[in-house]
Amino acid sequence: MLNVLTLSGPALSQVKTEEQIAAEKAWYGTEKVWLVHKDGFSLATLLKTEPGSLPEGTVKIRLESDGSLLDVDEDDVEKANPPSFDRVEDLSSLQYLNESSVMHSLRQRYGGNLIHTQAGPNMVVINPISAPSMYSEKVMHMFKGCRREDTAPHIYGVAQSAYRNLLTTRQDQSIVLLGKSGSGKTTNCQHLVQYLVTIAGSTGKTFSAEKWQAVYTILEAFGNSSTSMNGNASRFSHIVCLDVDQAGQVASASIQTMLLEKLRVTRRPEGESTFNVFYYMMAGADSVQFYGEEQRAFWLVLGAIYHLGAAGATKAGRKQFARHEWAQKAAYLLGCTLEELSSSIFKHQAKGTLPRASSIRQGTDDAAGDFSGSKATAMECLEAMASGLYSELFTLLVSLINRALKSSQHSLCSLLIVDTPGFQNPRLAKRERGATFEELCHNYTQERLQTLFYQRTFVQELERYKEENIELALDDMEPSTSLSVAAVDQAPSQVRTLRTDEARGLLWLMEEEALQPGGSEDTLLGRLFIYYGPAEGESKGHTLLLKSGKPHHFLLGHSHGTDWVEYDARGWLSHAKQNPASTNAGSLLQDSQKKNISGLFMSRGGGATSLSGSIAGLEGVSQLALRRATSMRKTFTTGVAAVKKKSLCIQIKLQVDALLDTVRRSRVHFIHCLLPNADALRAGRGELEAQGDSGDSGLMQLDVVLLRSQLRGSKLLDALRIYRQGYPDHMVFSEFCRRFDVLAPHLNKKLGRNYIVKDEKKAVEELLESLDLEKNGYHMGLSRLFFRAGTLAKLEEQRDEQTRHNITLFQAACSGYLARQAFKKRETHDLAIRCIQKNIKKNKGVKGWPWWKLFTTVRPLIEVQLTEEQIRGKCEEIQHLKGKLEKTEKERNEVRLNSDQLESRISELSAELADERNAGESTDTCTHSLLSRGEWRLKYERGIRETEFTKKRLQQEFDDMLETEQQSKRPLERKLTDLQADNDEVQRSVQQLKKKCSRLTAELQDTKLHLEGQQSRNHDLEKKQRKFDFEQSQAQDEVLRERTQREKLGRERDMMTGELFSLCQQLQDKDMELCAIQLKVEHLEAELKDLSSQESKDESSLSKTKKTFRDLEAKVKDQEEELDEQAGTIQMLEQAKLRLEMGMVSLRQTHSKDIDGKDEEVEEIRQSCSKKLKQMEVQLEEEYDDKQKVLRERRELEAKLLSAQDQVGCRDVETEKRLRKDLKRTKVLLADAQIMLDHLKNNALSKRETAQLKNQLEESEFTCAVAVKSRKGMEMEIEDLHIQMEEVVKVKMSLEEQVSRLQREKNDLQSRMEEDQEDMNELMKKHKAAVSQSARDLAQISDIQVQLEEAMKEKQEIQDKLQSLQSQLEFQEQSMVEKSLVSRQEAKIRELETKLEYERTQLKRLESLTGRLKENLEKMTEERDHRGNGENREKEQNKRVQRQMRDIKEEMAELSKKEAEASRKKHELDMDIESLEAANQSLQLDLKLAFKRIGDLQAAIEDEMVDSDGEDDLINNGDDLDTDSEVDSVDDVKSWLSKNKGSTKTLSAEGSLKSSRSVLSCWFASSFPS
Repeated sequence: MLNVLTLSGPALSQVKTEEQIAAEKAWYGTEKVWLVHKDGFSLATLLKTEPGSLPEGTVKIRLESDGSLLDVDEDDVEKANPPSFDRVEDLSSLQYLNESSVMHSLRQRYGGNLIHTQAGPNMVVINPISAPSMYSEKVMHMFKGCRREDTAPHIYGVAQSAYRNLLTTRQDQSIVLLGKSGSGKTTNCQHLVQYLVTIAGSTGKTFSAEKWQAVYTILEAFGNSSTSMNGNASRFSHIVCLDVDQAGQVASASIQTMLLEKLRVTRRPEGESTFNVFYYMMAGADSVQFYGEEQRAFWLVLGAIYHLGAAGATKAGRKQFARHEWAQKAAYLLGCTLEELSSSIFKHQAKGTLPRASSIRQGTDDAAGDFSGSKATAMECLEAMASGLYSELFTLLVSLINRALKSSQHSLCSLLIVDTPGFQNPRLAKRERGATFEELCHNYTQERLQTLFYQRTFVQELERYKEENIELALDDMEPSTSLSVAAVDQAPSQVRTLRTDEARGLLWLMEEEALQPGGSEDTLLGRLFIYYGPAEGESKGHTLLLKSGKPHHFLLGHSHGTDWVEYDARGWLSHAKQNPASTNAGSLLQDSQKKNISGLFMSRGGGATSLSGSIAGLEGVSQLALRRATSMRKTFTTGVAAVKKKSLCIQIKLQVDALLDTVRRSRVHFIHCLLPNADALRAGRGELEAQGDSGDSGLMQLDVVLLRSQLRGSKLLDALRIYRQGYPDHMVFSEFCRRFDVLAPHLNKKLGRNYIVKDEKKAVEELLESLDLEKNGYHMGLSRLFFRAGTLAKLEEQRDEQTRHNITLFQAACSGYLARQAFKKRETHDLAIRCIQKNIKKNKGVKGWPWWKLFTTVRPLIEVQLTEEQIRGKCEEIQHLKGKLEKTEKERNEVRLNSDQLESRISELSAELADERNAGESTDTCTHSLLSRGEWRLKYERGIRETEFTKKRLQQEFDDMLETEQQSKRPLERKLTDLQADNDEVQRSVQQLKKKCSRLTAELQDTKLHLEGQQSRNHDLEKKQRKFDFEQSQAQDEVLRERTQREKLGRERDMMTGELFSLCQQLQDKDMELCAIQLKVEHLEAELKDLSSQESKDESSLSKTKKTFRDLEAKVKDQEEELDEQAGTIQMLEQAKLRLEMGMVSLRQTHSKDIDGKDEEVEEIRQSCSKKLKQMEVQLEEEYDDKQKVLRERRELEAKLLSAQDQVGCRDVETEKRLRKDLKRTKVLLADAQIMLDHLKNNALSKRETAQLKNQLEESEFTCAVAVKSRKGMEMEIEDLHIQMEEVVKVKMSLEEQVSRLQREKNDLQSRMEEDQEDMNELMKKHKAAVSQSARDLAQISDIQVQLEEAMKEKQEIQDKLQSLQSQLEFQEQSMVEKSLVSRQEAKIRELETKLEYERTQLKRLESLTGRLKENLEKMTEERDHRGNGENREKEQNKRVQRQMRDIKEEMAELSKKEAEASRKKHELDMDIESLEAANQSLQLDLKLAFKRIGDLQAAIEDEMVDSDGEDDLINNGDDLDTDSEVDSVDDVKSWLSKNKGSTKTLSAEGSLKSSRSVLSCWFASSFPS
């Protein structure tokens, strides 16, 4: 679950395990390929061969499965991708894009339960058979608001992408599902709807997931059934329309259905069922707001269809019901009498049987109608009535569903989901029957959708490139599915590339044949093959229509000829004939006596809910629904469709045209649903229901052949190739500038906000230069900018990041603005509160005034009366306007409906008028011929005689010409066959060359794309390098800036010290001035004393002077007390300063101790790491020496083995040759011996001796076989030794790789540790400098603070003194003292105040500086902690490396043991080989001697035979003697052979050869005495 839905990220995708890295290295070391064969594909390794060793176009491969070597055609080999691409999420990102690689990736993902795969802009979904748990509401919210590039492939991702495009572009979106029947299209459609309804939401939660589930439950009951391909197959096509409002919520919804397979109610293929509603109940009807009477009406109609099926119809004679009691029940349920029901079914009028249609064959409507009416049997009429009732019921069902889903809210755009029945092929389900006409209709719909996919993916893209002057090197694309589509729906006016001017599609031919008196399925198929079948001598590969071996059957190639379906055309003409019983079904329901049925169907009448009886669900209230209905009606009322819309066959084409016209107006997203295997069909039919969610393991495996045909039919590989090579994303210049100018803010600042762009292309070029995009990633067209795949997504991601940053800044600005506004508001509130308080105070003053009481009582009553009158007037105005609005809305809807009805009525009247004109013309011709029949009879008879005479003459001439033409035709036919054979051979070679060329171009394009990807990566790395350099330069600038700031602070500190010194000087001056003032005071006191001594003044002046004297004394005492207090505070401040200085000194000491401790720890760590590195270097050197020793020993062993193998091989070959020659010679000698024995037998030898000789011959052959067997055993042991040596070599190579990897890791660790050490040293230096600087700054700041506090205290004292002096000065002014001293003191006071303010500002700046220094200190401590963690990780990595080294040592020890055992076995084998060689040589010598003796023996025997033939007398006389000698000689041979047998069994025993030699010599001596 997690691996399916984990969000993809670049950081996670780049992390690779050691196994993946090793697998990629192994893959890059060998060239892996796919061998393509009929059963699938196999992984193999491409081997390098010498030039000329293989035929041209042939390569040598080794299969990975069994290691076998094969020589295959290079066209059957495709390149394989690295293992990291096995489960790639997007098939367009494959390094080598070919069919086998795509199927391998799909198979790997499917095996891991990853059923969704991205294929460029499209989605591929493989039906999992069992429903996985990946469609929950939690998963839906994971995809909400995400882009397609940020999430794993999922069906919700497609829905989210469509929804996102709808909100950004305000353009209609549509999702089309393609695939075979049973591939899961309807299930995925339900998932799409549930996701969109859940994520988008709706106003008031009108459209819930439960409601849509109920809708689909009802639709599946009435429109689905069980088929041979699927257990729950949809038997109709439908479009789900979700109308979205301005806020992105679902405002309204509707469903349009078409191509309902209504005949399934009465007639269906063998083994298939009717619709599910006849087996299930109407679940979900209450959720979709079906009322009780409406549900009862449904049950009544369904019950009537049941009873009509039970009633049956007569097969011969009069057309009537077979069982009237069941027909009576059906009539009761329908609300009519039995006579009305019977007349509606069996006694219809001929004028409604079949509408008039244009045909090249002449015939009137009445004749066609009578003919078709006479052909219809009673059972066909009954079936037509049942299917008509069900069709009306289904149309009503869709109408009621749309009633529950409709809404009158305003909608902006729509999102459409198209679901149609999939491709039907009975052969895939192992059924022997042919496909039906309904299956042809569904296949035709799928073909049209495939054509739409081809046009959107290939044709429109190439046309856009051509319009924008973009050159794109693409392979020749295969034609679309237009040939198979044309064979079905080609109209007479669409003839372009066909052979005859009368060519038309199957649907048009069915209509014409149904109207003709002699029309049949044979003539239908004959005309079809004339138009579209292969011509004589034409190969079958050039057409998509072939004849079948069965009668009335034909083959049609769907999906670009990859899916051939055999159709059974028997009874197809009945589908083109309109049975009046089906049209009478609607009027029967509308005229029903039951009010619930008549009212329900009468309200749906008038053609508002269905179009020509074909498309249901066209009712709607929203503006978008009405627009869709109007466009569909135009499809049925324009051109040929206006005349042919009543034809049953042409209605099929018109329905599909309306579907495609609706989809073409939107941006289409395609989902390809794939069927995993043929067993899935049986699983879908319910045979594997017991398996549950787990499913069978066999079902999780893909059928490669079926998957290959689906991929080829859908043209997915071609779509991926044009997506990779082309520019799938494009944007208009103005839109690009508007959307991405946020990424270049410097351009906006340069040009300004109100700048009007005159040259958009130039502006785009400037923007691209500022964005620094790679030039391969985009292309400038004439009016658009085209992007490679993924480039626009990167720009969108950058834009989102920049937008988030801008929004953050905007939020900060808004927060500041709101805070300021709130402050202003608080100020306003404060002012208002003060005003209220003032008003309350005033109110208290006038509260008891009578006139005020009267005013406050009367004033509200006047205002209330005025406001009530105004409200009543406004309400009346609103009601009047509402009435006008409703009236205009009703009038507009009525006018719109009337216009639609009038348009349809006009088209119907025009069709009827054309029919009437044709009928009038035919009637005029008939009446004219009847009037002039008598006059023209003679001329007619004479013309017949002349015609017969000319016919005979022309027949004779034709026969003569035919004979001459046949004689000249034979050599031409021979030449034609030869030319056709040559042409076929040339075409095959051309096809092979095209295939090879396409393969090579595909590989070249893949290589180019890979190169472009590498270039883009290099470009990104260069950008990152530039960014890093820029950041580094910024950091250096920041360091320089900090240095300048420190220098500036030092200068400011010096200035402050100077200012402090000047302040101290000024204070001293003030003290001196104070002393002078005290002297003056004393002088004044002396004067007062003098004045007091004057006794001549009166008592009043004396009392005044005493009073002033007392006042002055009190002031002096007060000043003395204040001075004492100031002196005390100065002492306290000095003590606090001393305490702070002592605390700073202690803090410095502790900090220096901590730094020293950290330095010691870092030094210890560095020393330990260096020791460990040295130990690892020593271990690596030892292991390297051991490895060199092992390599030397291995080379020596290999050299010894090779030499021994060569010696043994050469010796064995030579000995084998010699043994074979000796065996042949012995066989010849033994044959001679057999002849001799026969001769001896004729000469009365015993049978026992002959048998003994034969046994001895077999024993000698057995010895040869034992020798050959022993040689083979030696060869097998040597091969085993070779295999062991190869394994040892492989293990050694792996160990060498591990050692080299460890060496690299060691070097990396050393470099990292050196870098970390350097960084650590730099950080420690910076840390120390910062700490010392901060300590100095803190000391200076503390000093400055103390000085400032003292200055503040002194200022306060001076102010107090000044106050006292001012009072004294006032007194002195009265005493006529000079004012100049006072003004000077005031100026000095002002100067002191300005200096104090300046010191305050300096203090604030110093505080901010200390804050920054503290932050830097914290950052340095964090970096130090980070370095400590890094050192811990390096320690752990060193431990892991040591463990790996120990494991490698143990493996080396085991390998050394294995090598010792191998060398010991080799030594033993060498000893065995030497002993066997010695024995072999001795045996060869003995055999040579024995063969020489046998040759001499044979020569002697022949001489003796000649002598015996020449001397008959000697033989007769010495008969007894000869027989004795012959018997003795035979016994000697037996004894020699028996001893030779024993010697062969013990080849290594000594003395066997000597005994054989002695026996032979004795036998020679006894047999041939000298």
